Amino acid sequence: MMTIKSIDAKKYYGMDIGTATVLKELGRGSMAVVFEGYQRTLKRKIAVKILPKVLMTQSAAERFQQEAEAAAILSHPNIIPIYEVGETDEFLFMSMQLVQGKDLLAYITKAKKNVIPSRRVLPLLPTFNVVIHVLEALGYAHGQGIVHRDIKPPNILVEAHTRRPLISDFGTARFLRGDELGKELILGTPLYMAPEQIATADVDGRADIYAVGVMLFQMVVEKLPFVRYPTMMALLDHKQKDPKGIFLKKPSQLNTHLHESLDRIIGKAMVYDPEKRFSTCSEFIQALKWYRKNHLKD
Repeated sequence: MMTIKSIDAKKYYGMDIGTATVLKELGRGSMAVVFEGYQRTLKRKIAVKILPKVLMTQSAAERFQQEAEAAAILSHPNIIPIYEVGETDEFLFMSMQLVQGKDLLAYITKAKKNVIPSRRVLPLLPTFNVVIHVLEALGYAHGQGIVHRDIKPPNILVEAHTRRPLISDFGTARFLRGDELGKELILGTPLYMAPEQIATADVDGRADIYAVGVMLFQMVVEKLPFVRYPTMMALLDHKQKDPKGIFLKKPSQLNTHLHESLDRIIGKAMVYDPEKRFSTCSEFIQALKWYRKNHLKD
């Protein structure tokens, strides 16, 4: 059976795809391969993502198209722009900005390996700045009628020199106006999914706020105090039924450099009842800016 792992990426090297020439593989997900390419028309390096048709299901094709459509609607300095979308006999493709840097998960993972225990979390001030920029971009997307639905560290790319975060992968996005992909499916990553996202596809921007809350928690503690479940379905089931949450301790109990007021901020972002959560990204941002001003030093 053909899988994404069995795709020979080298056969695409030197191939012209749209206005770009493929140079090398950058990585691959569950269904698509991402390459570095050279855009001949504008003489710059870009990223080219392809979905081979031998792997393509209807759902995968719809997600690929939805990612392109969502990103095309959005124009924000913290959202990766899409340059071109197309199709050949062998694959679907899209080209986008090439980010010179790593995803947020790589930075989190590297910090956790530090030999000095106090440095096994990301520096707090840069962490807050990254999260605020992510929330600004999500607030903009929500204003355009788009909910991301899969915010997590691997989907936040960070430029190496500027430390500017950029949101990627709108393949599971929900359009608040009109039809959307996957009304019958659970889409997203279980740890970061808001409870209402598991129960129904009918979510709004507060689902993204929940995910950012989990991500922030992960960035400021060495290890999430996570209740372990034997399967992902068990975790999903718990999120639907238990309003107490899935975390055993508060952030300030795990990182002595944190003030307990951050417990309340993260707790409000992650409360299971969306009516008690921050209602907008702007509200979340204001809470973080207050904390940054009162409890963090430049």
